[in-house]
Amino acid sequence: MNHLPLLPAGFRFGMSTAAHQIEGAADIDGKGASIWNTFEKRPGTIRHGENASVAIDHYHRVAEDVAHIADSGAHDYRFSISWPRVLPEGVGRVEPRGLDFYDSLVDTLLARGVRPVPTLYHWDLPQALEDEGGWMSRATASAFADYVAVVAARLGDRVTDWITLNEMNVHTLYGYALTDHAPARGLGMAALPAAHHQLLGHGLAVQALRSAGATAVGVASQHFPVVAASQEHEDLVAAETFSTLTNWTFSDPLLLGRYPSDDILSLMPGTNSQISADLEIISVPLDFYGVNYYEPTSIEAPKAGKDYAGVLEVDVPEGMPFSPVAYDADWRTDFGWAVVPDALRDILIQLNARYPALPPVIITENGASFHDPAPGEDGAVHDEGRVRFLDAHLRAVGEAIESGVDVRGYYVWSAFDNYEWAAGYDERFGLVHVDRDTLERTRKDSWHWYRSVIAAQPSLGAQPSADA
Repeated sequence: MNHLPLLPAGFRFGMSTAAHQIEGAADIDGKGASIWNTFEKRPGTIRHGENASVAIDHYHRVAEDVAHIADSGAHDYRFSISWPRVLPEGVGRVEPRGLDFYDSLVDTLLARGVRPVPTLYHWDLPQALEDEGGWMSRATASAFADYVAVVAARLGDRVTDWITLNEMNVHTLYGYALTDHAPARGLGMAALPAAHHQLLGHGLAVQALRSAGATAVGVASQHFPVVAASQEHEDLVAAETFSTLTNWTFSDPLLLGRYPSDDILSLMPGTNSQISADLEIISVPLDFYGVNYYEPTSIEAPKAGKDYAGVLEVDVPEGMPFSPVAYDADWRTDFGWAVVPDALRDILIQLNARYPALPPVIITENGASFHDPAPGEDGAVHDEGRVRFLDAHLRAVGEAIESGVDVRGYYVWSAFDNYEWAAGYDERFGLVHVDRDTLERTRKDSWHWYRSVIAAQPSLGAQPSADA
């Protein structure tokens, strides 16, 4: 495999994780319940009936896990902070042991030369707030800003770069419109107030972070190209409708200060004047824009009698004006996702064209699940598929940069094999293998490949030691 072309000087490499997927320690040190703790207790919600009560026990293994990240030469570590670990009821009483945990994590990262990049919300809403309406309630946006202020007051003297929320589109659609993720509300299109309130929470959080002296504030948005299954008019319309709902309903308010259509606007909560005022808060300029990318989507107008089940990770309900069809790809991950590196380049170029004031971009998630074997007799985990995947997607990032997109960094999802939400533990995204029985960590071939890629790029901070 040829070496990757050099990316711009100052380009930052990192790894990403999320609290609920790795921390464990679900009911100790004062942590409150999250909507995912509740969701996991319902029969049939999680593959094999698993849960994240232990996950990979990162809560008790911070020093070991930071060593795996730092030894790779990664410049940045994007992790998330668990809201109910800090404020068990979502508001009011602060749990000092929760703040102590993240304080120690930040110090451990900085001592190893790794920049901490916390995400303040990665889907684990305190259950107490869900009981009061969750993201369907405007009050949750204000509660989020108050929580952010608490965290920033504790960590802001050392943390400079912050991400407000992760993948508002997935959280809204999977958890509020459908029932595949927590909190499983199943509201259909009536779930869009949850989108607006997350967006408002983002804007209020940006204000809180900047008041606390944050240097750089961004958001992590999932984006993917949507292609029509044919050039027939009805398929083109269906694809555009799907893309508007899943992409632009979330990024247009952030980057243009408006919703993409009157139809979408009509489903948002409040009067037009209140929504306009909210959009001014939502669209405050960002210092960077995070893009999470995994695969593209192919859409057609629904055909009577056709079975669309199982095409996507979640099924689109009947009665919607679009239906997914299998994307034509020569290669798929073991999760069944189409591997199309050019689509990452294409969505970056599309974003750059759609948003004249697009902030500098960081790829905040990109990775693949392969069902990697346990370490062999040589003690290694050979994951050639992941190496090929990451290599091809990094080349696509380079092509986007050559096309004029200002991409400043790339974070692999994920640092470790972890709990993959409703899919449980079958899906392995990590650069570091985690044994499900012993929780022993083993660096995969992809970890060593990533280390060599980082070392070959223009220097930024500490490089891995020779014996890492």
